[in-house]
Amino acid sequence: MAARRTADNPTRVGYGALLRTPGAWTFLAPAFAARLPYAMLSLGIVLLVLDTHGSYGTAGAVAAVAAVAQALIGPQTGRLADRYGQSAVLVPSIVVHAFSVGALIALALGHAPVWALFLAAAPAGASVPQIGAMVRARWVSRLSDSPATLNTAFAFESVTDEFTFVIGPVLATAIATGFNPSAGLIAEAALTVAGGLAFAAQRSTAPVRHPRAAGAARVSALSSPGVRLLAGSFLGVGTVFGAMQVSVTAFAENAGRAGMSGTVYGVFAGGSMLAGVLYGLIAWRHAPRQRMLGCYALLVLGCSTLWAMPNLTALAIAGLFCGLAIAPTLITGYTLVETLVADGAKTEAFTWLTGAIGLGLATGSTAAGLLIDRFGASGGFVVPMVGAGLGLVALLTMRGLLVPPSTPSRTVARGGALGGGQASVLTPVALD
Repeated sequence: MAARRTADNPTRVGYGALLRTPGAWTFLAPAFAARLPYAMLSLGIVLLVLDTHGSYGTAGAVAAVAAVAQALIGPQTGRLADRYGQSAVLVPSIVVHAFSVGALIALALGHAPVWALFLAAAPAGASVPQIGAMVRARWVSRLSDSPATLNTAFAFESVTDEFTFVIGPVLATAIATGFNPSAGLIAEAALTVAGGLAFAAQRSTAPVRHPRAAGAARVSALSSPGVRLLAGSFLGVGTVFGAMQVSVTAFAENAGRAGMSGTVYGVFAGGSMLAGVLYGLIAWRHAPRQRMLGCYALLVLGCSTLWAMPNLTALAIAGLFCGLAIAPTLITGYTLVETLVADGAKTEAFTWLTGAIGLGLATGSTAAGLLIDRFGASGGFVVPMVGAGLGLVALLTMRGLLVPPSTPSRTVARGGALGGGQASVLTPVALD
């Protein structure tokens, strides 16, 4: 009966309680600096290559190479982090990234051929530290006995991701235009080195390593059908990001108000941030699988109206409603994937989802650009509708894959602050 009472009356955990978790700020502060470059790299490459080679196509292609390399190699570094520890993977990744970005800057300034830029962009993207996934893995390690608090942590991380994707491009643009085109990438590399090394130094909060036992089968997050399904659905979310960036810019230019594109996209991102904050404050009664389907359906509904907007004001309002579904979808997806894999594959699982977003972003921006060239500014908005729609169809038809392989009870502390103080009353709570 105790378990039923707790499940029927879920505990709401606020952000204040979350941030009072012992040791949280020791990894959150450096993590913020280290994850800003994640949102600066692509735009920094575009600004530099556009200045040195004078072609939007070339700049976009070099940035796409970095994004695809990041999406494909990121999960492999996540797997290594699960096996050998985060610091052991971060330090060499940071070194490779710094040298690769330096090589890309030198080649671009030297007007090297495009193939040479590709050769530098690939390792630069592949070596981007997967800080967001590693922070989530640290939260899982510290809050595994409190699903409600973990849900709030994932909401906090989603809002942080949104914030960095608002601030990062603005920072990269301001530095590149205020100093010189290469300065944006220099700042990106400097933040990666400083923030990444500071984060790697916080070993006490890192999750335990899960080395592979002799003769044991390798634990892989992607071996879970549910993880593959979630990665596919996150690919659809990524197409929304990519297509929105290109399509909003084209729509604003077509309306003769190019300077408003940042404002309209900011409304979209702001809606997502607001929804993420509120989502993390709610004590949800429905299982994550049900919430995932509901949030994703709202995302498709929001995307389905974008192509029909007659002006920038209407587009900003439609973008706001579309954005309101983004963060809840991402939060729920990260919550679900944590239940689908063993402890030795959680960081890898998070990186597969993050990588899928990056791959979808590159795909969405490319497809939207092609449609805009052929059908006009509104044509690009078909991409988020189709991408998200396909993701929803996959989730609906294969939703049974999102059920955890087993649903053991978790013991959740009720009453008192996290991680300290007097002993709390412990009540077993069944997982959603």
